[in-house]
Amino acid sequence: MKTKAIALVRHGEATNAFQEIEINLPEITSNQVLVAVDAFGLNYAEVMARKGLYGDAPPFPAVLGYEVVGTIIETGSNLDISLIGKRILAFCRFGGYAKHVIVEEFAFVELGDYETGKALALATQYVTAYYMVERVANVQRGERVLIHAAAGGVGTALIQLCKRKGAIVFGKVSSNSKAEQIKQQGADEAIVYTTSDYEETISRQLNGKYLDVSFNPVAGSTTKKDARLLGSGSRLVLFGGSELGNARFGIFSKLNFVRKMGLVIPIGLMMKSKSVLGVNMLRIADDKPEVLKTCLQEVVKMAMEGAIYPQVGGIYSAQDLARAHADLESGKTIGKLVIEWSPSLDKA
Repeated sequence: MKTKAIALVRHGEATNAFQEIEINLPEITSNQVLVAVDAFGLNYAEVMARKGLYGDAPPFPAVLGYEVVGTIIETGSNLDISLIGKRILAFCRFGGYAKHVIVEEFAFVELGDYETGKALALATQYVTAYYMVERVANVQRGERVLIHAAAGGVGTALIQLCKRKGAIVFGKVSSNSKAEQIKQQGADEAIVYTTSDYEETISRQLNGKYLDVSFNPVAGSTTKKDARLLGSGSRLVLFGGSELGNARFGIFSKLNFVRKMGLVIPIGLMMKSKSVLGVNMLRIADDKPEVLKTCLQEVVKMAMEGAIYPQVGGIYSAQDLARAHADLESGKTIGKLVIEWSPSLDKA
């Protein structure tokens, strides 16, 4: 079928990177559903894709987008036809910036009347945070945890999930206003890295002790700093490279980014009893779809029970996608940014 989509057609600034196009969707297979999309969410990986810094991005014209809220309008032969008409939250392997998208059976969950913006925050942000807290780092009561970009979508999710586990949370943010925001989310300490060196500040606050876990989507120069703050039995969880987003010199910037991260020697990690763990949810979805499905079901259940409370940072119309992208890139937003197809619903 033919449908409309907003495609990335060139790298660069958000104002001229996107174009509305018509695309052809293939016939769905036996374990897929076709979804009429009401809204989709933004993620920082899509900012990196726009800047030409995300290797997994599809070729031009690229329809980005990992998650949608919409209604099932067609089901594959192996699925129950009663799903038609159900409102769902769904993951997609790109393609979310479209009015229709094809979704795998393992990648959606029914929503009922749960709020659209909050639901979109549950997908990539909360599923990533849940996977890291519960499966990768296995955060324990009393552990000291550092969360970089703590006011963002994944950051706020991490704060809530770590506090549920009884951890002591250090949140790293760029401004005093964000510091207040993450304190309201439950962070025990808020570190404004633009006014002081975060390594020195946290080291002083630890008073001779060490961190147990760092959740780091920044990488680059922060990797070595985190390593010095982490003690025996610690876990450094890397799930992004936003510091590379400031690159201006092509391959030289990328090489410098790698140099700043330093060399990891396995025997050194063993001797110090430290772990460095990488997380890429795209790969988890490809190789372990049952894990993605379980994480999605768990966070939606928690949200509906009121155990977690997703933060929506802005709701934009599809015509304002470029502005939403620029706002996300600026680092000034808090929580999830949402794009709705109806132009009358621009609330940003």
